[in-house]
Amino acid sequence: MSDRKQQSKNISFGRRPGMGPAEKAKDFRGAYKELFKYLGAEKIVIGFTVVIALIATIMGGIAPRVLGGATDEIEQGLRRMLTDTGGINFDRVGMIMITMLILHGTNILFNYIQGYIMNGVSIRVTYKLRTALSDKIHRLPLKYFDKNSHGDVLSRITNDIDTLTNTLNTGMSQLIMSMMSVIIIIIMMLTISPLLTLIAMLVMPLSAICMRFIVKRSQKYFKAQQETLGKLNGHIEEMLNSHIIIKSFGGERDSIEGFDVYNKELYNAGWKATFLSGLMMPIIGFIANLGYVAVVVMGGIFALNGFITVGGIQAFIQYTRHFGQPIAQLAGIAGVLQQTAAAAERVFAFLAEEEEYEKTTTSLLGSSPQIRGNVIFSNVNFGYEPDKPVIHNFNATIQHGQKVAIVGQTGAGKTTIVKLLMRFYDVNDGSIMVDNQDIRDYTRDGLRSYFGMVLQDAWLFSGSIADNIRYGKLNATDEEVKTAAQVAQAHHFIRTLPDGYQMQINEEADNISVGQKQLLTIARTILSNPEILILDEATSNVDTRTEVLIQRAMDNLMKGRTSFVIAHRLSTIRSADLILVMKDGDIVEQGTHEFLLSQGGVYTNLYNSQFDVVE
Repeated sequence: MSDRKQQSKNISFGRRPGMGPAEKAKDFRGAYKELFKYLGAEKIVIGFTVVIALIATIMGGIAPRVLGGATDEIEQGLRRMLTDTGGINFDRVGMIMITMLILHGTNILFNYIQGYIMNGVSIRVTYKLRTALSDKIHRLPLKYFDKNSHGDVLSRITNDIDTLTNTLNTGMSQLIMSMMSVIIIIIMMLTISPLLTLIAMLVMPLSAICMRFIVKRSQKYFKAQQETLGKLNGHIEEMLNSHIIIKSFGGERDSIEGFDVYNKELYNAGWKATFLSGLMMPIIGFIANLGYVAVVVMGGIFALNGFITVGGIQAFIQYTRHFGQPIAQLAGIAGVLQQTAAAAERVFAFLAEEEEYEKTTTSLLGSSPQIRGNVIFSNVNFGYEPDKPVIHNFNATIQHGQKVAIVGQTGAGKTTIVKLLMRFYDVNDGSIMVDNQDIRDYTRDGLRSYFGMVLQDAWLFSGSIADNIRYGKLNATDEEVKTAAQVAQAHHFIRTLPDGYQMQINEEADNISVGQKQLLTIARTILSNPEILILDEATSNVDTRTEVLIQRAMDNLMKGRTSFVIAHRLSTIRSADLILVMKDGDIVEQGTHEFLLSQGGVYTNLYNSQFDVVE
């Protein structure tokens, strides 16, 4: 039997309006430490990029000093002209101009190369992160998705990853170039005048203090911005998935009000984060201009007293102006790094979530060509929360080929039993045995590959009708797909649709009726040819005539297979070999339909209440 997957599409209900503010990023350094682990595989490429960036920065750093030589040559030539001792050496000036052209050309070329390489690094790293997040989703237990908004998970995969991509693509390049520019400019300034360099550097501590002050206060708003964006996405996803229900109950106003709450939270966090980070560049620029003024004044005095040449002071002033640019860029990058830290923290927090534990890495079921389907529930206890048990000391023995119906009032634990059987959750105490083997000794994929499930809420994906049926057996032929549809009583309506089996089901699967969707999911299960069937009121969404046809087809399908039927309409399970009557997580009665009716107990009351029988 080919491997099969079981997926379901649920409406998620995220955090509601009125929740507390998001916390400040818990571990700024830890987030980047994890990010650098992913960059580790690119260390050789990044190292090469750093070398290229260094060369580009050196070329750009030397240029003002070389240009200062041209100024000195012109100034000295003018003096020689005034004293009739010579003139301007235009050949030397020309060579300096050619050298300047080479330096700037090399700078531009190498900047482009390092930017191109870093773009490739960012794409590869974020590709790996997206892949890791996708794989993680399939390893997380259902309880995670029960407690977390699907929109928030989606936001981590899209918005947070996009933030990391932008930072790695542009922010890292700017960071490398800015840091190197600061170092190269300082070195070049020292070669011209150590004293003027000291004067220019006096503003740096003030810049660092301002940056630290702003970063400390803006980080919590960047964290809040990313988290609120996740909540907003969750709310939007919920509204889109539930728009028919919202319109039916006139809930548009509540939906808009909920959106406004999240939107205002995002606005408040966003403008505060942007405002504070936006203060950095003008403040740093103002401080840098103070240093520039001091350098111009002192440089003029030094030039008049012969301590520095005119070309030297010109080059130094250029360096001073250029020095403010990378400092301002570093200040701007600081804001980006904060937002990136918040995004990275959310991504790696998701990747660090506890996964489903597998006792073995080998599918014991896979070593056998077929299982029989004997199932034993032995003293099973379970609660979604440890202190709130749902199933109490559940015991049942099901033989191969039996049709077992599970009935009871809403909340009795019927669906929970099925979730435990398929290892969507593991029991707290006791055991569930399949063919005398504890299901916890099987891998989840191996176990589920022998189950076929038809849920009350039909799930179809965007694609053709044939592909949706073929999902039960990916290598099925067109003839096998058609046969499964015929058995499921779906072939007739498929033939009447535009393009028949090749008709495309849209993203919301609302271009066919609810009953037709259910027929397609039944056809999918029939095609998968499972050893154990689970039917959660599979015929609840079809009309009476179709229900009779489907019931007949399902009865044929269930022959020779162990089947679990969660029944709400008791008329559909009269032929069951065993009926388990549940109440508050316990089996209170079990037996055949006739036997249970003769007992006059819970089952009799349930049965009579559905048919309004009054004694």
